[in-house]
Amino acid sequence: MGGVAEITPAEERELVSHAQRGDAAAFAALVRPHEEIAFRLAYVITGSAAEAEDATQDALLKAWRALGRFRRDAPFRPWLLRIVANESRNRRRSAGRRTRLALRVAHERPPTDEPVDRGALLEALNELPPESQAVLACRYLLGLSEHETAIALGLRHGTVKSRTSRALDRLRELYD
Repeated sequence: MGGVAEITPAEERELVSHAQRGDAAAFAALVRPHEEIAFRLAYVITGSAAEAEDATQDALLKAWRALGRFRRDAPFRPWLLRIVANESRNRRRSAGRRTRLALRVAHERPPTDEPVDRGALLEALNELPPESQAVLACRYLLGLSEHETAIALGLRHGTVKSRTSRALDRLRELYD
């Protein structure tokens, strides 16, 4: 991730503990490994680099303010990404923008010698409801697990599975 060192779960718990006591440097160290994926998630939801940057910054501020309510034994990344996703959705709704993104689904299609027509794929993707776009983006663009996607989008695990399946089926119909 761009040279940012990953932190161990023990280091994460220690940083959370320090940050919860008001240590801004510990909070900065805690969020640093997640800034890129947070921005990417915000971009997927807002469809705009400028909006994604603002949403990410606002989400980080909200996370700092809410850190006292964070459970130290819980993983930090999904919690942070949920805040980012909520802030991004709020911005998208208020701006009335639809998400625009490119989705790599070549591995979801039967292998062929035909190249993927990214323009046609983007058109098909943009015909899906925003909720379907967000789930597919989390799973396939950001590489989040179903569990992380569920937390980030505030959905149940089963909802992520079913929404992903239905969205991929619909995308295949639209793309083929």
